[in-house]
Amino acid sequence: MKIGIVGLPNVGKSTLFKALTKNPVDIQNYPFCTIEPNVGIVKVPDERLQKLAEMSKSKKIIPTVIEFVDIAGLVKGASTGEGLGNKFLANIREVDAIAQVVRAFDNDKIIHVHNKIDPASDIEIINTELILADLETVRKVRTRLEKDVRGMKKDAKKQLSILEKIQKTLEEGKLAVETQFIASSDEITRQIVRELSLLTAKPFLYVYNVSDIDNKLTDALEDRSHVKLDIKIEEELIEMSKKEAQELGIRSNLDELVLKAYEILGLITFLTTGEDESRAWTIKKDSTAPQAGAAIHTDFQEKFIRAEVINWEELLNCGSWSKAREMGKLRLEGKEYVVQDGDVVEFKI
Repeated sequence: MKIGIVGLPNVGKSTLFKALTKNPVDIQNYPFCTIEPNVGIVKVPDERLQKLAEMSKSKKIIPTVIEFVDIAGLVKGASTGEGLGNKFLANIREVDAIAQVVRAFDNDKIIHVHNKIDPASDIEIINTELILADLETVRKVRTRLEKDVRGMKKDAKKQLSILEKIQKTLEEGKLAVETQFIASSDEITRQIVRELSLLTAKPFLYVYNVSDIDNKLTDALEDRSHVKLDIKIEEELIEMSKKEAQELGIRSNLDELVLKAYEILGLITFLTTGEDESRAWTIKKDSTAPQAGAAIHTDFQEKFIRAEVINWEELLNCGSWSKAREMGKLRLEGKEYVVQDGDVVEFKI
């Protein structure tokens, strides 16, 4: 799953990417320093893995990961091609969720593309460009659907009705994801939403780049799904040992960002453990046991018979998988079982 890091130029996107991935990237004090997106893999922190590995005496520990994509800065007019906007919007279209970096600190030495520090205005500029790009997409699809309705094509009338509601949301200056039914389980709704591939239908997470983590923001900013980071400090921590950071009383808040990104993607983790390895597996929330098994191998879904399941804490309390079986703590679950975050699972095929 991919998280796209977006925002205005010079707000700390590439510095955040460097801190997250520990990868060197070009970070300069001028707009459009990033042109081609940088891509990096980030481990999802999970204390459960280490504990399970110690219990099982595992040779390897394999965490689950999220892919972060550092996308070049957007500017006002991006929806009509300003600042290489078309190229950057296409990069955003390829990700699963958006982490929008918003500058919320003063520093005269770092250029702001609009020469003022106004987080709410910066968010409005970015979101407006994404909304305008989505409106263009909606209008093109609407023209086609209106023809389909006249031709009495199956489901066209319902698709057009859904599209009109999304268009109304966008024309009100709201993100498509704010349309009430957009997360509907209705297949026709899912189909039209997938086809549109709207930028603002993706989950949003706001990353406020502050000079002090306790920095107070307006209620409107606080109400959005967000994390606060001193991104410059996060970059400096890369060069420090844990001991140096502890002596200076500095700690990283990047784990909060990674976990929040995982959450907005609607993901959970199940675990496997044994002498060879203890491993975390990423699945969509509400996945059934066979669907979860597919994360390991397609055979685990296609040839699924049953699964032995136990919560990770209960397994630790038992002391081992064999002890858990002896104590009758392992549950036998079938095809309808919905896997829970923190389940330790052994599949039978």
